[in-house]
Amino acid sequence: MNATGTIRTGTAGWVFAPWRGTFFPKGLVQKKELAYAADRLTSIEINATFRANQRPASFARWASETPQGFQFSVKGPQLVTHIKRLKNCAEPLANFFASGPLALGDRLGPFVWQLPPNLAFDAESFAAFLQILPKDIESYLALAEKADPARVEPFLDTAGIGPIRHAIEPRHQSFDAPEANALLAQHNIARVIADTTESPARALTADFAYCRLQGPARPDATGYTDADIADWAGTMGQWRDAGRDVYAYFVHEDKLHAPANAIALRRALGISRPGD
Repeated sequence: MNATGTIRTGTAGWVFAPWRGTFFPKGLVQKKELAYAADRLTSIEINATFRANQRPASFARWASETPQGFQFSVKGPQLVTHIKRLKNCAEPLANFFASGPLALGDRLGPFVWQLPPNLAFDAESFAAFLQILPKDIESYLALAEKADPARVEPFLDTAGIGPIRHAIEPRHQSFDAPEANALLAQHNIARVIADTTESPARALTADFAYCRLQGPARPDATGYTDADIADWAGTMGQWRDAGRDVYAYFVHEDKLHAPANAIALRRALGISRPGD
């Protein structure tokens, strides 16, 4: 780990109609929304990849609309998590990794894998899935080169690429087993911190932290308060000072206020942006 990590805060996606006139100024054309958001946030989770593989040109265009230091996280495809359910998924993984995420260059952050709520922990299949995930650029390319040429034209340019990282969000209670976190730690894969009453834990299983904040984790909570933001800023600041990079996204049901919460957390951490 570095002497001091970097904290990035943002939202899940940037296309959300109710943000027009609230977060986005009235009259801002849609094609300029990403650039506007990237001047105020420091990371965004790309969710389009969950439904279908995207093209290298799309990743490259998104990267070009963001400032230096900005990073995207990339959501893994539902074909792997929800249809294959982590089993027999070497080919769809190869197709996904070859499809163009590398075109993000130095804007590429972690890959995040959200498991279906009804997928229970099975140590054997979970360990096999974690094993196949590429942990460095060499293993990434080795897997991507196995992509089906009839389905994808591989994009394998590694210019600007940093660490290959993964975060996994289990949503079945059986993943509370210590063995699940032990497997994640063994592979240096971050367990997503959800900040909900059902999953309030802030366990770190990797040399970075990945938060998809959906709470806060109080039964009576209706959204994040200033005190909640200050609490998270304190916790993330400690992780950063211990050398961990931190990715924090507000993805809770109060999506209308997600950008404001991400900006408030960034400012509480003393991080400035061009849009301030």
